[in-house]
Amino acid sequence: QVQLVESGGGLVQAGGSLRLSCAASGIIISSINPMGWYRQAPGKQRELVATITRGGSTNYADSVKGRFTISRDNAKNTVYLQMNSLKPEDTAVYYCNVKYGINWSRDYWGQGTQVTVSS
Repeated sequence: QVQLVESGGGLVQAGGSLRLSCAASGIIISSINPMGWYRQAPGKQRELVATITRGGSTNYADSVKGRFTISRDNAKNTVYLQMNSLKPEDTAVYYCNVKYGINWSRDYWGQGTQVTVSS
């Protein structure tokens, strides 16, 4: 059974920081599996926040560039999201993602962790 378990969410004031962690079990994450974080705010579709790929290449949504940093530790089957200078518009449920299968067409998802940023 594959599980992705997020931790580190919570309530912070604008300008504060949080670090999210996602620990995978039931699978071994290799260095070639794309991994990422997505988020979904009330009334909105789930959107990409950040991804990290083979060799450590990263991509970020424009809204979080310069503020968020994604990293991974394959030996620990863990992906992280460091979030700095948080804004109220960052409020959402954040989901960990690992892609697998042919052409990375399938996804493992965590259950989500709530991040709330107050003004």
